[in-house]
Amino acid sequence: MNLRKIFLLGLCCLLTTSLSLAQNSAITPEVLQKIKSFNKETPADQALRNAIFATDINQLAADHMNIANFDTYFSNKVNVKSVSDQKSSGRCWLFTGLNVLRSQIIAKQHFNADFELSQNYLFFYDQLEKANLFLQAMIDNKDKTMDDKTVEWLFKNPIGDGGQFTGVADLITKYGVVPKTIMPETNSSNKTSQMSNLLSLKLREFGLELRKMNNAKDKQIVQKMENKKLEMLGEIYHILTLNLGIPPTTFTYTMKEKDGKPISSKQYTPQSFFKEFCDTDFANFVMVMNDPNRDYYKVYEIEYDRHTYDGNNWKYLNLPMEEIAKIGIASIKDSTAMYFSCDVGKFLNRDKGYLDANNFNYASLMGTTFNMNKKERIATFASGSSHAMTLCAVDLDENGNPKKWMVENSWGASYGYNGCLIMTNDWFNEYMFRLVADKKYIAADILKYLNQKPIMLPPWDPMFINEE
Repeated sequence: MNLRKIFLLGLCCLLTTSLSLAQNSAITPEVLQKIKSFNKETPADQALRNAIFATDINQLAADHMNIANFDTYFSNKVNVKSVSDQKSSGRCWLFTGLNVLRSQIIAKQHFNADFELSQNYLFFYDQLEKANLFLQAMIDNKDKTMDDKTVEWLFKNPIGDGGQFTGVADLITKYGVVPKTIMPETNSSNKTSQMSNLLSLKLREFGLELRKMNNAKDKQIVQKMENKKLEMLGEIYHILTLNLGIPPTTFTYTMKEKDGKPISSKQYTPQSFFKEFCDTDFANFVMVMNDPNRDYYKVYEIEYDRHTYDGNNWKYLNLPMEEIAKIGIASIKDSTAMYFSCDVGKFLNRDKGYLDANNFNYASLMGTTFNMNKKERIATFASGSSHAMTLCAVDLDENGNPKKWMVENSWGASYGYNGCLIMTNDWFNEYMFRLVADKKYIAADILKYLNQKPIMLPPWDPMFINEE
């Protein structure tokens, strides 16, 4: 047998084997029949099918007996002020961060309960800073190829309206704050998607333009690229002013008594207003996280997870849930609300604002259960921190153990329980991820772990999800 025949025979054997494997792996008519044999149809299935065709699954799966036991009493509570509303935007991180400050301001100063700090003012600079972060990252990574993981991630995520507490701290430290009456919301701040899409499109265009400028032989190329970046940021700034307004550099604000009687009227800058009425030292705040996929009592940092180029990456101390609960309880007992984030969409009864893993009985409706634990859900991207709120209450049993928690939300006063959400402690343990608290509420034996050098994680890590 010559070599040609041997080759053809081998090729035929290979094709036959591949076809056989494909038939075993693909859904063929024979495999489909086997699949159908595992589907055990019951007389009740037609009724269930009719119901599911016409009704929301969660309405059908709702466990009304569980919801009937919904309890709104809390043994320890920070007084919640008027509930804010982020409307159709992903700025929960900003609303929550400012709500934490607002509760402190109202408690210390002569402000009415409906006083708010301007989210739009800080959002303007958030978007400008994120644009600069992206464009400078294009320059910093100019020599990497387009298929490099970092370059690819940057182009996928040029800008967005999501974020986290480190961004709140850096933006306020740099730009100060103004009352909401000084720079109110606009249509584009309330509904951020269109502006965000346009900014993303423009930044990707600018990113390509900067990369095309790269020339290894030109010793001045970095300076030329940075000069070009300034022109590009001028265009971004103009887009922002048209959509969000022009941020004030000075303004006059009149302090009033609760009955509306004026107390004083002064001119401020955003920085001087913050210093006089907030005077918060963000260095005292610590972000703790519960990620069972990583070692506890270690500090982690997410690369490029910051809002300003000269700011701080998101850093957190990874702790077991029982340690995080102790911190939350200590802060609430001292009437201090906290920045809190979780996977809010899981098992949420939207009418009641009640979060409980037993809210819906999918097994009785569809004959199946969903059994991954928290570690497995994170690893498979099935769960992550999606929304930030203000942790403001805990209900403790006779032994001081938490039974349930409450958060002030930013979806308006009519949502849930008077604008708040209530969660069982079991739900809290499974779907809570981040908490930001003052150091004074954290035990000394836990604080010592903050002295470690952070372990750097890439921006595409499963836990890198900005709150929206």
